[in-house]
Amino acid sequence: MPTCYIETPLGHAKIVGDDDGISSVSILDSKEELVEVIPEALLDCVTQLKAYFNNELQHFDLKLNPEGTDFQKKVWNQLKTIPYGKTISYLELSKQMGDVKAIRAVAGANGKNPLWIIVPCHRVIGSDGSLTGYAGGLHRKQWLLNHESEYKQQTLF
Repeated sequence: MPTCYIETPLGHAKIVGDDDGISSVSILDSKEELVEVIPEALLDCVTQLKAYFNNELQHFDLKLNPEGTDFQKKVWNQLKTIPYGKTISYLELSKQMGDVKAIRAVAGANGKNPLWIIVPCHRVIGSDGSLTGYAGGLHRKQWLLNHESEYKQQTLF
């Protein structure tokens, strides 16, 4: 399946997909060789990710084709409804899914999201407002939330 690696402010991202859609976008802790020529099937995804990081895009418009169970796909579709710059808790997400008791299953599906940033699992936080669980690391989750915030946090040093 066509694959490419691009540089982002958070590290190298791996993008996989074909004419049926993007199947995964993941952030890597290692440096992979970046490509000069982006496969045609991945070009829109690369363009939109770059626009997102340049503060030029708040909503992705891509054909997606992730692998997962029906329940996982239902959760991932619900994640796409969380507005840019907003967060919700795992409990709120479970309520939106129609079953407050499914909070662990919803959190588990959230954690298996194969479409980094595009399906915004980083916008889900703990009920107490804490940053909890993020496959890309909590420092990346914090960066993404700051990036999307209308009130950009400045660093002192």
